[in-house]
Amino acid sequence: MLRSMITATNSMAQFQKQLDKIGHNLANVDTQGFKRTETTFSELVRQQFNTDTKEPVNELEDKLILNPELGIMQGSGAKLNSNVVFTQGSVKQTGRTLDIALTVPNQFLQIDVNGEINYTRDGALYLSPTNDGTNRFMLATASGNRVLDENQDPIYLNDNFKEIVISKDGTLSTVPNNETELPQIFELGIVGLDRPQMLIEKGNNLYGLKDLGNVPINDVLTFLDGADRAVQQGALEMSNVDLTKEMTDLMISQRSYQMNAKTVTLGDQMLGLINGVR
Repeated sequence: MLRSMITATNSMAQFQKQLDKIGHNLANVDTQGFKRTETTFSELVRQQFNTDTKEPVNELEDKLILNPELGIMQGSGAKLNSNVVFTQGSVKQTGRTLDIALTVPNQFLQIDVNGEINYTRDGALYLSPTNDGTNRFMLATASGNRVLDENQDPIYLNDNFKEIVISKDGTLSTVPNNETELPQIFELGIVGLDRPQMLIEKGNNLYGLKDLGNVPINDVLTFLDGADRAVQQGALEMSNVDLTKEMTDLMISQRSYQMNAKTVTLGDQMLGLINGVR
């Protein structure tokens, strides 16, 4: 009886985590560049209770495979597994010059967050004054984090331009106010993730790399240039959350949680009856 209650309690804790993941997905259904988290369950270790027998252990194991009724396999619950799904989201046209959409999955824009390089699919960019007396603008995200170029340096633009053009290969160039001035040209720092499972969520639509240990960074990501980049100006990639699927998973998870909660309640009632008999 106690084992059934423990098994149900273990599963309830994992179903609660699944509900949290689904709620996080639903809350970001309209967040640009957001990638949903997919959840699956795996069974925890089982324990084999064999029937009383004098047969050798190896012969008994063979018989149990063919005749499970000779023994009882008791589990201990389920464990939640989760991973971020980096499938392409829909592209929404905005017409805004500094909005860009990465149109190939597993490509990310490099961002400087307090001296640490992070990665994002959110292409809503802005120009932020540097306030250093140089009349320059810094290319930044909505949170004020600096956007990096192909050399992982911040992108600073002089204020002598009237328009910004971002090509499909990720080249950012300015159209000067005067024809005698030269355009400013930068290459956006875009990387391709060869092993997306090495990413960890940092919040605010940002991702960082796990501790790579002895793994070379070039085995995890590729620094893209030229035609390898896929950028669309005047558009944003939206979330890849499927609202219908998330609502279905939510209902299934809630029912499973309720079933396990009922198991704990019934076990408690049966233990109460046993105590009453004593």
